[in-house]
Amino acid sequence: MLFLALAPLVVLTPLLLLFGMTRWTADYDKVLIANVESDLRIAEQYLARIMTTTGEDLSGVADSVGFAEVLNASEDAFAAYLDDTRRTLGLDILYYLPGGQSSDWPVIDSALKGKPATAIDLFDAETLAAFSPDLAARARIELIPTRAAVPTDRTVEDRGMVVHAATPVRLPGHDGALVGGILLNRNLQFIDTINALVYLNAVTGGDRQGTATLFLDDVRVSTNVRLFEDVRALGTRVSAVVRRQVLDAQETWLDRAFVVNDWYISGYLPLHDSFGEAVGMLYVGFLEAPFTHAKRTAFAIMLGAFAAVVLLSAPLFLWLAKGVFAPLEQMTRTMRRVQDGDLSARNAVPRSGDEIGQVAGHLDDLLDQVQERDTQLRAWASELNQRVEDRTAELREANAKLEDTWRQLVMSEKLASIGEITAGVAHEINNPVAVIQGNLDVLRETLGDAAQPVQTEIDLIDGQVGRINAIVGKLLQFARPDDFSGTERAVDLAPVVRDCLVLVEHVLTRADIRVETELDEAPRVAIGGGEMQQVVINLVVNAVHAMEHSGTIFLTLNAEPRDGRPGAALRVRDTGPGVPDKLLDTVFDPFFTTKQAEGTGLGLSISQTLIQRAGGRISYRNPPEGGAEFLVWLPAAEDT
Repeated sequence: MLFLALAPLVVLTPLLLLFGMTRWTADYDKVLIANVESDLRIAEQYLARIMTTTGEDLSGVADSVGFAEVLNASEDAFAAYLDDTRRTLGLDILYYLPGGQSSDWPVIDSALKGKPATAIDLFDAETLAAFSPDLAARARIELIPTRAAVPTDRTVEDRGMVVHAATPVRLPGHDGALVGGILLNRNLQFIDTINALVYLNAVTGGDRQGTATLFLDDVRVSTNVRLFEDVRALGTRVSAVVRRQVLDAQETWLDRAFVVNDWYISGYLPLHDSFGEAVGMLYVGFLEAPFTHAKRTAFAIMLGAFAAVVLLSAPLFLWLAKGVFAPLEQMTRTMRRVQDGDLSARNAVPRSGDEIGQVAGHLDDLLDQVQERDTQLRAWASELNQRVEDRTAELREANAKLEDTWRQLVMSEKLASIGEITAGVAHEINNPVAVIQGNLDVLRETLGDAAQPVQTEIDLIDGQVGRINAIVGKLLQFARPDDFSGTERAVDLAPVVRDCLVLVEHVLTRADIRVETELDEAPRVAIGGGEMQQVVINLVVNAVHAMEHSGTIFLTLNAEPRDGRPGAALRVRDTGPGVPDKLLDTVFDPFFTTKQAEGTGLGLSISQTLIQRAGGRISYRNPPEGGAEFLVWLPAAEDT
């Protein structure tokens, strides 16, 4: 109700004020744009006048009697005449081009064909230097880094923007073109004249508020825009947004623009050369700040008047509405407390016969019902949460069992595959081994006592054939442990280790591997000698592969009790690179190998199976001194 009462004053009036000020500002901006457009046309007309005057001056010289006379004079006299005429006409370039020639400049080509022409052309530094070194020096302008300009690697602008004019010469015995030009780079008289013509009034000009600039491409080559108090902004560049519209799109810019250090109401006109290419811009503009200040002052006056009206009228409306709005404010506070979670909040407004009192009483009744429903919902939610937690625990347990079962299935599948492969390999190996053993027996019987000189070699072959049979058997035992059973027997680890070093001596020699042993007294352990030999050989060969070409293997044996049980510990350490930390947990997995082209990945897995079956433990670590270290611990045999 208060809003409805104050809406015409507090809402509608500001909206109308804002609408009116917006329209006034838009119209004001249009006037400023129209003003700068008019200024730009004046500057354009002055530039066109200079071009026309330059062409007419050249035509006047070409048609003069003096020029006709001096054409027949000596070269020095002709050069002196042209130099005097150039200074008299205020030209920077003036020369005569005999007929019968052609030119790359459309202006000169037109004059040679009998039609005078004037245009703005760009001369490179070499061309300017050919006319006069002073012209090249005047044209050269160091570029100054400018905010919002297009990024560039250039540091200097050495091209010259020239009012290029040519007029035909048609005299008896002489046919050609008289060519002249005015260099606009650093031509401060030209730009100051434009500024004086454009900003004759003190509204948009005066006190350097109005500015004019001639651009070569996007570089200021003649300007009265100040970089500092008495330093003109030669070498600064136009902003990228203006360049895109004026030079790239070849459209006139009439809008506000940031010029060097401040915002200006600006007009930019693209300038074209005799080839029709956009080569520069003509700019006029005046400071935006005074007009912005005027608009803000007008806004402030209007807002101040509105505020005064509100301050005078609002207290009266509030005093009249207080009796009506107090109950509504109480209901608002009650709803805020309820929103914050206090369902016990009530209005406590006397139930009068008016509409507001009835609404307050009805709201209290509704809050009573909401509080009762909330109590019931909380009880239901608590019960539901408990059921969800119970169900989640059941699902978590079932998921854990499922994952465990899945891992067992994967391992069973791998072991089944190993069993199939092992059975075939054992068959293929056992057949030639049986042939070797049979022929060895025949050889021993045939030679009899004559075999005595090679008895050691025959015994070694016999032992290694037996070892092949044992290895094949152990491979089958790993793949199908349920099909094998045997009786453990106690062995002394030191002799087993020495025997293993003899068997792998060729591997060590070939790889230039040195072995250092420290085999202290240790109790006999409960494991088969062949099984232990297989474990040691596997660890030594793995160490050789890890070091590849050279290194040292350290074999250490000592007594070491664990968990109150006596036992023996065998450590195999190499000086290789070790295993990456992320692979430490997988070194004993079946088929794990770091040499995919050389191994099957079963060696460490088989070794772990053999040691665990004997009640021992095998572990791996990367020691601080580098390399890899395997620790094999076995419990002492009961008969020791």
